[in-house]
Amino acid sequence: MKTVKCQIESLTSLTSHVYKVLLKPNEKVDFIAGQYLNFVMSDEDKRPFSIASSPNSDLIELQIGAFVADSYPMQVIDKVKEGLDSGDGVTIEIPLGKAQLRTESERPLLLLAGGTGFSYIKSMFEFLAEQGSQRQISVYWGLREESAVYELDKTAAIIAKLPNATFIPVVENADANWQGKTGLVHQAAMHDIDDLAPYDIYLAGRFEMVGAIRTDFVEHGAVLEHMYADAFAYI
Repeated sequence: MKTVKCQIESLTSLTSHVYKVLLKPNEKVDFIAGQYLNFVMSDEDKRPFSIASSPNSDLIELQIGAFVADSYPMQVIDKVKEGLDSGDGVTIEIPLGKAQLRTESERPLLLLAGGTGFSYIKSMFEFLAEQGSQRQISVYWGLREESAVYELDKTAAIIAKLPNATFIPVVENADANWQGKTGLVHQAAMHDIDDLAPYDIYLAGRFEMVGAIRTDFVEHGAVLEHMYADAFAYI
């Protein structure tokens, strides 16, 4: 891990509550898809965020859900705005995490995330698409409402480059206009996949969500040694 200064390339809104931050490091950084960084607020205050971009990208992408003014993530957005206005940029620590993509494996992949946990799996499927991976890959993204969906067409286009991949967005509380799957995202995955035993499984979302999914997936055949999530260190 090293400390790196970054210029802020852009700050945009993906939804009314989710922001995309693009950072340009002042030096070359190396990480593995699925790792995260610390956003340095101060020497005593460092906040973790999944890296949403591929390791091959020149820019580092973060997707930050900030739902309440002066909340933990909104304070980070405010810091980004300050850095953008002043031109001073921001500081990060990179890379961190042990739930990165196991690139040496050829097992089928299940990438599953809820909400902005999507950042974690996005880094992986972007990297795999760039590599021209032939692996069987199932990407599931769960959201509470359709209004929380973002960059759906862009995501579908990236995953379409993978010859053996599928992309399944799942909305828990969908209205009549939603054409996709509904309910809980991990239940949709268990419905589609008869046995999870052959899979490498990568999970991201709220800790309680990841804990519940781990339990249900093991009952559905998943092997703990082939399940990965940074949340596992805390639950």
